[in-house]
Amino acid sequence: MDTLLVPVQILLMLFFAPLVQGVIKTSKARWQMRHGPGVLQPYRDIAKLLSRESVQSDKASWIFTLAPVVYAAALMSAAVLIPTISERSAVTGIADAILFVALLALGRFALALAGLDTASNFGGMGSSREVTFSALIEPAIMLVIFAIALPIGSTNLTAMAGADIAAVAKILAFGALLIATITETGRVPIDNPDTHLELTMIHEGMILEYSGRPLGILHWATQVKQLAFLSLLAAIFIPWGMADAGDHSISALGVGLGAFTIKVVVLGLLLGVIETSVAKLRIFKAPDLIGFASVLGVLAVLASYVVER
Repeated sequence: MDTLLVPVQILLMLFFAPLVQGVIKTSKARWQMRHGPGVLQPYRDIAKLLSRESVQSDKASWIFTLAPVVYAAALMSAAVLIPTISERSAVTGIADAILFVALLALGRFALALAGLDTASNFGGMGSSREVTFSALIEPAIMLVIFAIALPIGSTNLTAMAGADIAAVAKILAFGALLIATITETGRVPIDNPDTHLELTMIHEGMILEYSGRPLGILHWATQVKQLAFLSLLAAIFIPWGMADAGDHSISALGVGLGAFTIKVVVLGLLLGVIETSVAKLRIFKAPDLIGFASVLGVLAVLASYVVER
């Protein structure tokens, strides 16, 4: 079964990501007393976009054309690194948390270039904001990694899955990574993925010039990114139900798949609750929340270091 883990992980991320997006959207609608879209609506949206041709600016170069492929490949590669149904990553030899962050940065860089490539004002604004926020949130993610890695002596995601660290450090690290998840996936209160309001959009500003099949790829890849962060939260902080690293039988992986589904759906509902409960922050107030994630990360590192000593 070990040789099947990589294709299983790829298929899991690709086809489960729109479902998680549908759960978040539907839960938000229910809590706001609206009917809202169905859980399967993201699948229909992606299928519709992938079936249509693309129209692009005459100022666009090969960078604009290539960016969706690089973005999707980088995020899919990052998602494969994370342990999901098993405690062992599908590519455990290279499943390093620092590589995970680097792949996210590669995808972000490609999309930021695409936003600038068409000489669109909104694209440039979105790229500028995305790069600024990434410079603030990446240190917080690295601090969470170090807080988990200090007690176990490794940044390998297989070793970090369900790592035995101090409870206070784990709580602080969870809070920091949750804020990082909201920031990286462009959700309220940092960004609003459901609006194209020019003064507030970040991620949508970079992809405003895309249409048709490339836009479908970008939306799908962004949903994979969202699932990757939720999977990382589940693997590190909620490891129950995962198949043992040495037991990859069909029954063990089946239990792991069921547990993974429950955990990711619950985390998705948590994002829906957050989005329903709080208002979007003003663009100049968002760095305060991102900075708070870094503070939590520093405290988590200190807590891990003190307890380890």
